[in-house]
Amino acid sequence: MTDLSTTFRDSKNHYVILDGLRGIAAIMVVMFHILETFAIGDPYKQLVNHGYLAVDFFFMLSGFVIAYAYDDRWSTMSFKEFAKRRLIRLHPMIIMGMLVGAILFYFQDSPMFPPIADTPILQMLLVTLIGFTLIPIPPSMDIRGWHEMHPLNGPAWSLFFEYVANILYAVALRKLSNVILGVLAVLSGIALVHMALSTGGDVIGGWSLAPKQIWIGSVRLLYPFLTGMLISRLVKPGNIKNAFLYCTLILVVALAMPRLGTPESEWMNGIYESAVILFIFPIVIYLGASGTVSGKLKSFNKFLGDLSYPLYITHYTVVYTYMAWVTRNNVEINSTKNILMASAVFVISIVLAFFIAKWYDAPVRKWLTNKFIGRS
Repeated sequence: MTDLSTTFRDSKNHYVILDGLRGIAAIMVVMFHILETFAIGDPYKQLVNHGYLAVDFFFMLSGFVIAYAYDDRWSTMSFKEFAKRRLIRLHPMIIMGMLVGAILFYFQDSPMFPPIADTPILQMLLVTLIGFTLIPIPPSMDIRGWHEMHPLNGPAWSLFFEYVANILYAVALRKLSNVILGVLAVLSGIALVHMALSTGGDVIGGWSLAPKQIWIGSVRLLYPFLTGMLISRLVKPGNIKNAFLYCTLILVVALAMPRLGTPESEWMNGIYESAVILFIFPIVIYLGASGTVSGKLKSFNKFLGDLSYPLYITHYTVVYTYMAWVTRNNVEINSTKNILMASAVFVISIVLAFFIAKWYDAPVRKWLTNKFIGRS
């Protein structure tokens, strides 16, 4: 059995609380996606309504962590070395997420996903192979009906943008002064607010190769990633007690907040989401970086951190299957049967992610690290 907490020694010490917060955010995403079934497409009935903002939080965490881990390494590290490290960190789970999505795909045949019934297995396998590379597919190749760039595992769209951010960082962003990064962050923040106010009062989107979706995904990426870099470079962490508790409460409340306004005043929700991304998330990252944990709480944060990525990148394959079950069997949305099934899906998603993290992700990354990077 691989000990996830001691697998990788080639990077700087982690901010353990930030690892834990990534896990909290991933759990909120799972809850959001499961509860979408109960809302029946009405965001005003959706519990954990802003769970999708966890993606923007992930982007900000990524900017912070990458700048912290790599800014001072470029005198001895090449682009190739950086790329190897990032591929080893991210890509094994991308492949596993696509594989689980392919295994469950035909179990999702239902009125929710009509194209599945007419999808030949060879076409599904082709989409799987392309998914392994994370190359987005165009809407014309969609096999689910939602026009996702990765129809076997929708959340992989954010990993595509994560790779874009990594490339931008290695090629250009790391070389920019803090002043220029700040100017870019301000401009991208303005673009974010404009988008939130002009696209229906929220920042939802980014999962398709359609031009509008590419624009939404790019805007959602830039401000958080740039701001995360700036926090890492400019803000000296403090010494805050109970930081994990404070951060968890702030994060959970921000992501669970009901949709604000009405269909006639959607701008209110756009203002809220903009404020969360522009101000609340940077505060959470600062507080998380400023706190310390020990003992069982430290172990719990490490557990959440280890679970977060496998949970995020595999859970929607289970949720697709649950949605298909609901629509195929005409299950009453608020019935005890559906509530029990939704609860089971939540538990199954976490258990599946735990076993994948423990028995696949950690050992594979350790093997790849030893083979292509070596111990340091």
